[in-house]
Amino acid sequence: MKVYKEVIRYESVPLSARHHDRATTEPISFFFSNLEELFSWKPTTQDMFNIAVTPLAKRYPPLDNSHRPKTLVCHDLMGGYLEDRFIQGSDSKDPYVFYHWQYIDIFVYFSHRMFTVPPVCWTNAAHKHGVSVLGTFITEWEDGGKMCESFLAGDEATYKAVADQMVSLARFYRFDGWLVNIENVLSSVAVSRVPLFLSYLTEKLHSQIPGGLVIWYDSVIHTGELKWQNELNDDNRCRCCAEFRQSSLEFTKLSWVQALEMIRQYGFSAALFAPGWVYECFNREQFLENQQKFWSLIENHLYSHSLSALPICSSFCLGRGNKRFSYGQAEEIGPWFNLSAQELQPMLSEVSIDEGTSYVKSRICPQDAWHGGNSLLIEGTLSADTNGVSLRLFPLHVPAPEKLMTSIVYKLEGAPNVLVSLELSTQDAPYCSVERISQLSAEAPSQSHTLEPLTDPPQFLTTPEQDKSDGWSKRFYEVQLSGCLLNSLSVRFSRTQQNGEEESFVCRVGEIRVLDASLPPPHPVQPSDLTLSHVHWRRDQQSDQLFVSLTLHWSHPMDNIRHFRIYCRGVTCHRAPASQPHLLGLAHACIYRVVDLPVPNPCPPAPGTLEFTVQPVNRDIVQTLPPAWGNLALEFVEQTHTEV
Repeated sequence: MKVYKEVIRYESVPLSARHHDRATTEPISFFFSNLEELFSWKPTTQDMFNIAVTPLAKRYPPLDNSHRPKTLVCHDLMGGYLEDRFIQGSDSKDPYVFYHWQYIDIFVYFSHRMFTVPPVCWTNAAHKHGVSVLGTFITEWEDGGKMCESFLAGDEATYKAVADQMVSLARFYRFDGWLVNIENVLSSVAVSRVPLFLSYLTEKLHSQIPGGLVIWYDSVIHTGELKWQNELNDDNRCRCCAEFRQSSLEFTKLSWVQALEMIRQYGFSAALFAPGWVYECFNREQFLENQQKFWSLIENHLYSHSLSALPICSSFCLGRGNKRFSYGQAEEIGPWFNLSAQELQPMLSEVSIDEGTSYVKSRICPQDAWHGGNSLLIEGTLSADTNGVSLRLFPLHVPAPEKLMTSIVYKLEGAPNVLVSLELSTQDAPYCSVERISQLSAEAPSQSHTLEPLTDPPQFLTTPEQDKSDGWSKRFYEVQLSGCLLNSLSVRFSRTQQNGEEESFVCRVGEIRVLDASLPPPHPVQPSDLTLSHVHWRRDQQSDQLFVSLTLHWSHPMDNIRHFRIYCRGVTCHRAPASQPHLLGLAHACIYRVVDLPVPNPCPPAPGTLEFTVQPVNRDIVQTLPPAWGNLALEFVEQTHTEV
């Protein structure tokens, strides 16, 4: 057992103000305001909080597909760096979230700081859905003009140094490139260097970050005049070395629905700026409903992407909630927000058949969940003449493994005669051998198949302790496949019997899994090399309560890790019994800042002792390791007057 020994001292701890909130020492995301800050940046251990841990997921079609117009979303919300700057989350009520990732290709985090580094939570959320994330380099007004002259009007070494540092930032923090937005007048010398700067930045980024992007925002023409063109013409053609130049247009002048419709008629890419107006201008308590209304108006002009790799696991969490749930039980009451906790988002839609007498429609539900803060709420009605209705959750483009394991966790309300099941759609059915699937047609190139549940659940996907949640049902399916391409996963609602009556129901889907069962399930391992640093003590003058803040570090593979649960037990000494373990919070990387943990005073002559442990939660398996106490201990004593 690793033991750290501390003497309580109420001195300031050497924490970087750039990386930590000054009031609380919470880790925060940051930006660079000028060239001096950019050039002075060198990564330290305190930067580890800001490194995205989620690699860019595979999706179909990929971003480099040149045959399909792209869609870019530029997040320009109230200046940026709001509640999303708190890397470990906040208790924000009704925060802004984005979750229509399947419709977009590129996400730009925008602010009016000179070098906007995307908060790590946005990069993690976007990468889970295969969406590239760009930071923003912006100069504006008179000060921006002076800044541009200082690095563009001199020799090439200066603008190359700026580009080199921008590439280093993207590579270190693991985002995917930059939007370059110069919105100020340039001298003839400076404007002549802009294409050289963009070309060098693009070339250097491509060499360091495969699939990286540099996008030029249309604002300054070849003469140096600030004049938006909103088109590719002779005044701005020299900038076309930057990507996203497939005649990309932003929404202007016309209403956004009409603008997007016209853009798509000509096969152009589109950039949607500041979609957060839905959040800024309307009742925030109705944000989820308003957000869905907005995207439903334009979704017919957007191109949906498919997931193209296994495993697939989602609890439909948005990264926000009114409570935090674990295996159907609320373990933390009160609002919370952390986009790093957002999981794969389904398609939200409505399906009706039989002239509308039978339907199903879906939305995100913040009242109940299996994991995280949300579930998928599906409401529907089966008419007396309808056998069943299916609702597609995820479009897929995945070569099927030899054996597939799928599962669903759901809670059905109202209709005892309604059966909930998963439905799988495959392509190339003539070459597909499928077992345990009903109604397979060998002639159809694409066929939907209702899966039959296993009688006994697989051991690695369920445990007795986690099976105690009232109202939640679980179904597990094993499918033998060969030569198939999976192209969708749906949930189906059907009748268990024909009683001649209409059946209405409400179903909350808590979790969906699609796993490659031809591979052995991963074996859970304990995190290793658990260490602590940056210990800060504080005593409240009124209550005399002692508080400690510290940073925990550890090593663990990040493949398919959902999160880590951080526990603490203490204080123990000769007069106090060992306390029960306490969940401090969740970490989404191998680092966690404990902030203002209240601890009892040590009881001399024995020191006070805090014990910390880190418990990984995996996406591929349900089993989690029990807390192994003694992973790391902090012993602390009061400072005495005889100490030197």
